[in-house]
Amino acid sequence: MKKLLLILIVISVLHIKAQTAGCTDPLAINYNSLSTINDGSCTYSIASISPTNTYSLPEIVNETSGLILWNDRIWTHNDDTDTKLYALNTNNPDSNEAVALIGTNNVDWEEISQDADYLYIGDFGNNANGNRKNLQIYKIKKSTLLTNNQEIETIQFSYSTQTDFTATGSNNTDFDCEAFVVTADKIFLFTKEWLSKKTSVYSLPKSPGKHVAAYQSTHDVNGLITGVTYLESKNLLVFCGYSSQLMPFFYLLYDFKGENFFGGNKRKLILDLPLHQTEGIASSDGLNYFLSNEAYQNISQKLHRIDLSNYLGNYLSTLFLDEFGYFEEETVIFPNPVAESLTIKLPQNYDSGRFVLYDLTGKILMEGALKQSENEINVGALNNGIYLLVIQDDKTIIKKIIKV
Repeated sequence: MKKLLLILIVISVLHIKAQTAGCTDPLAINYNSLSTINDGSCTYSIASISPTNTYSLPEIVNETSGLILWNDRIWTHNDDTDTKLYALNTNNPDSNEAVALIGTNNVDWEEISQDADYLYIGDFGNNANGNRKNLQIYKIKKSTLLTNNQEIETIQFSYSTQTDFTATGSNNTDFDCEAFVVTADKIFLFTKEWLSKKTSVYSLPKSPGKHVAAYQSTHDVNGLITGVTYLESKNLLVFCGYSSQLMPFFYLLYDFKGENFFGGNKRKLILDLPLHQTEGIASSDGLNYFLSNEAYQNISQKLHRIDLSNYLGNYLSTLFLDEFGYFEEETVIFPNPVAESLTIKLPQNYDSGRFVLYDLTGKILMEGALKQSENEINVGALNNGIYLLVIQDDKTIIKKIIKV
């Protein structure tokens, strides 16, 4: 236990600094070691990455356009006419099973997403003339997908900012879309803007019916966004896309708050896959990614494994401390931030233990016994800042405490 505690304290000391807004990512050029509040100002050097493995995909998915990981399979689809989903083996992607979506139509399926109970297929590709009005998302109940009684509903939408539907010609609009994510109660669309090379964020309900996708914001990604994967619990969103010269890239968004996706760190990574039209991206852990490209000229359809541990490993490891500190749900520590008296309320079945309060250097400032009820610790004499509270018994609870 002492060894584990020491490791966690070291992680905390490295991660917790004075409460100052700035760049909190050690990988950034302008990293500020004194900052604890991420203000989204981090800037990064140019980096290029290569796949760790590449697999050929079967001919049947030569226009693969979206990816998710679900039910121990990689799921993908084509972007034109074909109304089937394809389940690929994660270790042998050449092996696939096809599932027809009954009663659907594929005008231009460009993305697939999911929540706990449903799959979502985005039939909203709009690059032909930029004037498409029948934009829609199919919502498929997972438990019925492999049955003869599939439950499929339709979410129809239009963009709140699109009022002109004059035909623009191929690849000449900012109202194309190939990426979306699903949250607890919303769908967020990320446009593929052929003219501006930016992406705009729109939101709409995930309930069936006709909706107007509400404009949120626009961001300069200097490229064409074609896919996205979202790990909501980790505040991590990763796009794939490519430049006008078909140079693929990843665009990483992480350490943001809530649904303010572009409010945290923003980093672009160039993929060493020239002329690959990357379309689908999926990850289950935020470190290891699957990326697909469709067939284009002499480049065949492929699936790539890419390891982003060097770019996201440090960020994801720091989340462990916060998650670890909350595993004992019945323990209440308040108020936080605190000015004078900190209260620790223990669960009824908690055996008597001890608390230790550390400063940022790992120095013990206070310690003592805890009772099976409410315990008050007077911290009024401490300087304002961030401290580490450790509660020890047969379990260990770690909590960041802010003194104001």
